[in-house]
Amino acid sequence: MASYIPFLDLIAPHEELEQELIAVFQHALKTAGFIGGEMVQNFERAFADFCQAKHCVGVANGTDALRFALIASGIKRHDIVITVPNTFIATTEAITQAGGTPVFVDVSSGTYNMDSERLREYLETQCFRDNKSGFSFHAKSGKRVRAVVPVHLYGQMADMDAILELAEKHNLLVIEDACQAHGAEYFSKKLNCWKRAGSLGHAAAFSFYPGKNLGACGEAGAVTTNSDELAKTVSMLRDHGQAQKYFHDIEGYNGRLDTIQAGILHVKLDHLEEWNKQRREHAQRYSELLSAAVPDIVVPCEPAWSRSVYHLYVVRTAHREPLKQYLASANIGTGIHYPIPLHLQKAYAALPYRKGDFPISEHVAPQILSLPMFPSLSAEALERVVSAISEFSSLHPMEKTQVLVASA
Repeated sequence: MASYIPFLDLIAPHEELEQELIAVFQHALKTAGFIGGEMVQNFERAFADFCQAKHCVGVANGTDALRFALIASGIKRHDIVITVPNTFIATTEAITQAGGTPVFVDVSSGTYNMDSERLREYLETQCFRDNKSGFSFHAKSGKRVRAVVPVHLYGQMADMDAILELAEKHNLLVIEDACQAHGAEYFSKKLNCWKRAGSLGHAAAFSFYPGKNLGACGEAGAVTTNSDELAKTVSMLRDHGQAQKYFHDIEGYNGRLDTIQAGILHVKLDHLEEWNKQRREHAQRYSELLSAAVPDIVVPCEPAWSRSVYHLYVVRTAHREPLKQYLASANIGTGIHYPIPLHLQKAYAALPYRKGDFPISEHVAPQILSLPMFPSLSAEALERVVSAISEFSSLHPMEKTQVLVASA
C-alpha cells in the first residue's frame, strides 16, 4: 500500500527546529521562569510587529483571547454580537461567556466568510438607530447591537472595508476572530495598502493551538489591538484582574500564556512567513491541477483583495462522504471543517433559528472537505491526492457541484 499522506504533519517542523525548541525549555529550567517574564514579553512584541498592531497580549488559548477582547471592549449582558454560523463553536462560546447574545448573518458563497450584504441587511431591516444615544438596537428584542465578529476562516480574511464601514455607521465594535489567519492579508481600498489580520479591528483574537499556521506545543493564544486601554484591560483579565501583584482592579480570570509556549512561538514566528509562502504555493498547485482534472469540484476562491495563508485548503463536492472514504482507502487523510452550522447545533437550540435561515452555510456544510495542507507537503504527495480525486471522479461520475451566486 502507498505511504500515508497525513491531513496535517506536526512532526516535521518540530524535528527541524528541535534544538532551538529544546533551548527554550532549558532556559526556562535554568531561570525558573515558567509564568510571564522576558520570553512572554519578547514574543508579544514580535507578534504585535508581525501583525502590524501596537499591542499583543498573550493568553492561555484562542477562546480566552476572543472572550477577553469582548469583555475588555465593554460587551455587557445581553448585548448583541453579530457573527457567522459557519465557524467553530469557540467563536460563539466567547460571545456568550462574555455575556453577549450571538446573532448570525450568512456567509459569502465564494469565501465562506461573513457576507457584508447580509450584515447590511440585518442592520437595516431588523435594527434601528437611536438618534439620542447614537446606538443601534434590535427592533424586536430591544437589545443593543454592540459588536461584529468577522471570522477569517480557513486562513482568508473577511471583506473588512465593507464590514468596518457598516460598523462605523451603526456605532459597532469590530473584533476579528483571526484564530485561523496568522499572517493573512487584506488590501484596504480605504487605506490604500495591504493590512494584516489583527490590525484592522478594535481588537483581534488568535489561537496558537498546535495545528495552526503558528502553533504552540500545547495551548496558547493572543489578543492584538491598537488600543492602549484595551491592551491594559486584557492584561489584567488574564491575570485575576491584577494591575500589580495582589492589587485587583477588576475581577479577572486565570488565562496567562505559559512562558515555555511563548518561547516556542517566538522561535516558530521566525519561520512563519516561509511556511505561509509554502502553503500558498501548495494551494495554487492544488487549484491548477484540480481545475484541470476534476472540474466538478469547487476549489477555494481568493479575491484580488485577499492573500490567504491557507490554514486549510477546502474544496466542495456533492459527493463529500464517498470521496472522503475513497481517499482514506488510498491512505490519504482529510478533514471536515465544519459539518453542522452553529445555528443548527444542539447547544444553540434555545436561539430563535431553524433550518433554512442561513441557506449558504447550510448548503456548503455537507459539501466541504479539507485536503492535506502543511508546509512540508511534497509535490509528489500533492499530485497523488489530486490523482486519487481524479480516479474517484472517473469511477464514480460526480454530480456537478452547484456553484452558488458568486459573492466574495
